[in-house]
Amino acid sequence: MTGRTDIRATTALPAILRRLARDRAGNTLPIVAAAVVPIMALLGGGIDMGRSYLTETRLQQACDAGVLAARKKLGSQFVATGELPDDVETIGNRFFNVNFRAGAYGSDNRQFTMDLESDNSVSGVASADVPTSIMRIFGYARVPVEVACEATLNFTNTDIMMVLDTTGSMNSTNPSDTSPRIDVLRDTVKAFHANVTSSAASGTRIRFGFVPYATNINVGGLLKSDWMVDSWTYQSRRPKFLGENTWNFYNVNHEILGGSTSVITPFPSSTCPADTNTTDYTPSVEISSTPHSYFFISTTNGNDYWCTGNDGAWTVGGTAYDNYRVKQTWTYSHAQSVKDYTYEYMPITHDVTKFKDADGNAPPHPDWISAEIFKPDWNGNPVPYSAWYAGCIEERSTYEIDDWDNVDFSRALDLDLDRVPETGDPDTQWRPALKDIIAARAMGWDGTTGTFSVDPVEFYWDYLAPGWAGFAACPSEARKLAEMSSSDVASYVDNLLVAGETYHDIGMIWGGRLISPTGLFADENADTGGKPTARHLIFLTDGQTQPLDISYSSYGVEPLDRRRWNPDSPAGGLTLREVVEGRFSVACKEVKKRNVTVWVIGFGTEMTDLFKQCAGPGHWFQADDAAQLNNAFESIAKSMGDLRISR
Repeated sequence: MTGRTDIRATTALPAILRRLARDRAGNTLPIVAAAVVPIMALLGGGIDMGRSYLTETRLQQACDAGVLAARKKLGSQFVATGELPDDVETIGNRFFNVNFRAGAYGSDNRQFTMDLESDNSVSGVASADVPTSIMRIFGYARVPVEVACEATLNFTNTDIMMVLDTTGSMNSTNPSDTSPRIDVLRDTVKAFHANVTSSAASGTRIRFGFVPYATNINVGGLLKSDWMVDSWTYQSRRPKFLGENTWNFYNVNHEILGGSTSVITPFPSSTCPADTNTTDYTPSVEISSTPHSYFFISTTNGNDYWCTGNDGAWTVGGTAYDNYRVKQTWTYSHAQSVKDYTYEYMPITHDVTKFKDADGNAPPHPDWISAEIFKPDWNGNPVPYSAWYAGCIEERSTYEIDDWDNVDFSRALDLDLDRVPETGDPDTQWRPALKDIIAARAMGWDGTTGTFSVDPVEFYWDYLAPGWAGFAACPSEARKLAEMSSSDVASYVDNLLVAGETYHDIGMIWGGRLISPTGLFADENADTGGKPTARHLIFLTDGQTQPLDISYSSYGVEPLDRRRWNPDSPAGGLTLREVVEGRFSVACKEVKKRNVTVWVIGFGTEMTDLFKQCAGPGHWFQADDAAQLNNAFESIAKSMGDLRISR
């Protein structure tokens, strides 16, 4: 029986299943019940994961916004500590918070951190927890979301020519600063270079060049010897023999009887004050007739001033006398026949080939030539003087412009930035500046007594010598574009000379020449590596145009040489200042024609229309102190670079 029963049960089971399969009235509930759980898991996971993905996307956008804002704020700052400055971190957090507010999409535990990388990029990590809805049933209460981001300021091949005002006023200190302008500039330039070069991608060429300018420009060492003249004519003087005379010579003894003298502490002044000292003499008292001997007493009171030019003003010092009494005793020594001389003040031509190298492609070199600009001694022996060439130049030929909208560049060779000099054509060549042999005929040493004379003049004494009086400043040597290390830049800017008057045109002219891709240095300035080069000229000044007619500049002694300005009948009635500014504007336009972006910064000075029109909208800055100067350079760096998300 047992066996039969087992057989019935076995044979009956398929039949039951067949009936169950045919009967759909009673099996739906258990099937649905079995399917609910996986269906809820599937739908709930989709809903919760969709929210998580949306949160992650928005979190990534906020992270990107935060590091981009931070990197932009960092600008050209160089951070030695390796940590983000507080103000940079603040702006980054602000942009993150705006783009991903607390509680967004129901999230919590929102966090955002940033770090400064070794290449000056700003990296960030953002995270948040997204609460689940349905998946909570299955034990998943939160979905953690985390993203990473990084912002980099990269540069393409970039040439940066820095034209820097190094006139005497750069030694001044702005009211809200504690260091002189020149020291602030040095620090800012070093920081700017460090940031720009550290942000450059591998294989990118970043080059810097420098053109310090003042009364003149020092570019001699950058030129070819073939680009310099063989001889040049300078406003100078030479001794002229008058004849022989018999003079009696005396030995003189000085004895101070009373009173005092004191040094006047140097002070700045807009004018050179006239001397106030007067000297009274007592009648001579004969001591003996053989040998002839006598004495007298002098009494001096008042101030004896000396003045040195300084960027359109003066530095005044001297000696103060207070009832200063001196007894002078003269005793006959001998009689002697002497040769007497006066001076002929006139243009004099000098051979300057000594400064040139035998290889015409090699640069000229510092050296000296002998020039007889002093009277021979009483026996007629000449007193030669060594005139030293330090690298400053006189500009090549030009003309007095009367139509500024239609400049004839075939005549204004100084403004033709790309014209290459022709050997043997002195009009196209530059001329070595020899400041120590220059005489401002016929102007007195106070800069106001006398009148300039184009014609030669004979005069027994000295007229103003601009080179000796401080009116012929030759700044530090300019540098061509080159890849420079931070130590190279520091060494250069820390040793910039500061002196002279403000001639903006010569700075813009040579800044343009040294960065032009089509001129004197076309081979060196051409694009390289199959990449285009972005070219920028940064022109920084701390003052308005301040030329002086008594100066010896790149155009000689202006009232005597009259190459671009005739004071007797100036074209358009322009002053020398207006002529300098007109040529600055022409040079600026020529620079921009060569696809160079021009930036102008006024440091401690007002930005006039002259500078604003040169730079154009958005490219000029007025910086009244160190902080604003740094901000200006930061803005320039941001505009130069390619600010982007790198990951």
